[in-house]
Amino acid sequence: MTLPYSFPPAAAWRLPRTWRLPLLLIALATLLAGCGKDAPKPGTATPEVTVLTLQNQSLALEQELPGRTIASQESDVRPQVDGVLVKRLFEQGQLVKAGQPLFQIEPALYQAALNEAQANLKTAEAAAVTARLRAQRMQALGKDQLAARQDVDDAIASAQQAAAAVQAAQAARDTASTRLGFATVTAPIAGRIGRALFTPGALVTSAQADPLARIQQVDPMNVDITQSSNEYLALRRAIAEGGVQANSAPVRLRLSDGTDYPLPGTLEFADIDVQQDTGSITLRAQFPNPEGQLLPGMYVRAQVGQGTQQQALLVPQSAVDRSAKGEAQAWLVDKEGKARLRTFRTARAVGNQWLVLDGISAGEQVVVAGAQGLADGMPVRVKPAPVAAPAGKD
Repeated sequence: MTLPYSFPPAAAWRLPRTWRLPLLLIALATLLAGCGKDAPKPGTATPEVTVLTLQNQSLALEQELPGRTIASQESDVRPQVDGVLVKRLFEQGQLVKAGQPLFQIEPALYQAALNEAQANLKTAEAAAVTARLRAQRMQALGKDQLAARQDVDDAIASAQQAAAAVQAAQAARDTASTRLGFATVTAPIAGRIGRALFTPGALVTSAQADPLARIQQVDPMNVDITQSSNEYLALRRAIAEGGVQANSAPVRLRLSDGTDYPLPGTLEFADIDVQQDTGSITLRAQFPNPEGQLLPGMYVRAQVGQGTQQQALLVPQSAVDRSAKGEAQAWLVDKEGKARLRTFRTARAVGNQWLVLDGISAGEQVVVAGAQGLADGMPVRVKPAPVAAPAGKD
């Protein structure tokens, strides 16, 4: 290397001592500058990033909400007459049909009351026949003026009273027959019956507080689902504005052990009031349950269809970071091929992607790989990402 500066001959060192040090520093600085010009510069290769071009798409929105299973019908089996239980006529925990006999109450007293009522009815019917015939004869005599008008009227009234007595006796017989029928306690609805709460030998009454047993209809099974009133109102607003199209997608269930219930259900209705303590509303769905897999009181997670968003924009979650304030951030590549850090808002997670609320538009390129070491405004080389799979449901 040729030095850009030549030191003076030895005679120069005979200069005053105060000049020697400045001359030495100037020579050293010139030497270093010359070396720097000849040194090679470090590599400045443009980084390569993989980008995904965002496109609007139709997205079926779903939300996973908590719920509880409830029997579609439930009824207590209660006695309607007093007496001693003499027999249980069903197997506990089995399915029963409506009207099937379940318990037998001692019927002797009610059978005797029915026999008495039937005898009274026959007596009343016989007396009515006699009174009717007498009234007919008195009317015939009255026409020939062979009987006083008062006697005729009395005979007719007696016949009518006898007929009314027959009707009263018939009602008493029907009542006695009904009470005898109540001695056999039957199932009010079809469904699965639980354990018997009273055993043979127990005295039961029509006014007792405890039921004899309980029947629950579990096919179909109802599921009460809880949803925030704010989310419900936001969905109604989005449907009204046209951003979301309402649909009647089936409801799906995930059981408490993490398995999926195989049969879909239908959304029946939404409750008309908001629970004051939780600020939520109740949605009711109904599911077929032919195998009895769903039991009343089970905790489940329901996948409820929320409509279809026609212009949905999704960003992969792997491309999104969070700022110190919790805001969503992603690297984008602008039209000049430079990296730009963009802050935007997300609405919800959809599978492994975020549904964009605002801040990013369709057609922009988001960096999905190679974002390490990027700086805002840095030129980059773009590599398209593979075609993404269809968006999953929310």
